[in-house]
Amino acid sequence: MSVTWAPVPEVSDFPLENLPYGVAVGSDSRPRVVVRIGDAVLPVADAVSETLRPLVHLPSLNPLLGAGPAIWRAIREELVTHLTDRTQERPLTPLTDVRLLLPFEVGDYVDFYSSIHHATNLGRIFRPDGEPLLANWRRLPVGYHGRAGTVAVSGTPVTRPAGLVADHDAVSRRPSAALDFELEVGFVVGPGNRPGRPISPDEAADHVFGVVLVNDWSARDLQAFEYQPLGPFLGKSFLTTVSPWVVPLDALTGHLVDPPVQDPVPDPFLRAEQPWGLDLELAVALNGTTITRTNFADLYWTFAQQLAHLTSNGATTRPGDLFASGTVSGPTEGELGSLIEATWRGSKPIRLPDGSERSWLLDGDTVTMTGWSGSRDSRDGAPVIGFGEVTGRVHSCPTEVTP
Repeated sequence: MSVTWAPVPEVSDFPLENLPYGVAVGSDSRPRVVVRIGDAVLPVADAVSETLRPLVHLPSLNPLLGAGPAIWRAIREELVTHLTDRTQERPLTPLTDVRLLLPFEVGDYVDFYSSIHHATNLGRIFRPDGEPLLANWRRLPVGYHGRAGTVAVSGTPVTRPAGLVADHDAVSRRPSAALDFELEVGFVVGPGNRPGRPISPDEAADHVFGVVLVNDWSARDLQAFEYQPLGPFLGKSFLTTVSPWVVPLDALTGHLVDPPVQDPVPDPFLRAEQPWGLDLELAVALNGTTITRTNFADLYWTFAQQLAHLTSNGATTRPGDLFASGTVSGPTEGELGSLIEATWRGSKPIRLPDGSERSWLLDGDTVTMTGWSGSRDSRDGAPVIGFGEVTGRVHSCPTEVTP
């Protein structure tokens, strides 16, 4: 294992084996593409050869995303060489001295619905007398197109949305009273595909640059009134928050695992030979109290299958596209990735340590999601690959809720 000259704490989610990418603004107010090492950042342009610098010159990862896997690996190798060469040793910028921006320009945003536990829970909530899963769910990764323009970086204020809400026989426009979070994992696309040329699951590593954490905020009362028959719209489009660090897929190859067995066997266009499950621990804290802990490896449809499906009709992708997993929930009560499940649509509030209860999020609440691959408990010598956090604080709806 290579040893870096950078000051990395003994127990860190950001060792040399991670090197996630972000965009940071320092004291000179100039945004730069950086990697995180320990609790500091290194401008990528300072560590790579002159021929590669144009790909990291702009304050966005998009040029790098489009360069493809060979260039990604070349830059990663040069970063590792720089950080292990003692002649390059110098002070790095502390993380506390920079402001982190959205690291890439989002082209298209697609959100999936791929956790069988989450889908089953919602089916039982909304169709208590019917089959929890609809007939298509085990046949394809269900998804919808979201709004790329409201994808924002961690820390962005969460303004409570307003919309039309049904209450018995009356319908009125008012602030959402059922604001929820959704624990998700997102995948950032690099090179796109040609029109009419689908991407197969086993080509995922040629097209997926890296991974982020996602909170797909949801207004459940707005969603309930609008989603039939065409699906999610205003109840979802007001804000989606992502973590500021994009963890390269190359840093996670040792954490790819076999996914759950799929029954029935998927159509050939969704079958893969390689293991595309991802062993990723996830946690959600509400006002500092952990209320959810689950693992992404249990996701029924893998990210490779999601990418294959969204291009299977000939649709194209491009650098900076983002697709998210959908809410990640596990089989037990402590593994639920949304309040609609944890409180059973608000009927069973959760109690916080201060004695307060939550059916839905209140103004002033802060939701923080974290993720990491590798064991933090045994410290067996294998590096932990951390994702940082994605956080948001709820702010009240503007008083003017009518046009």
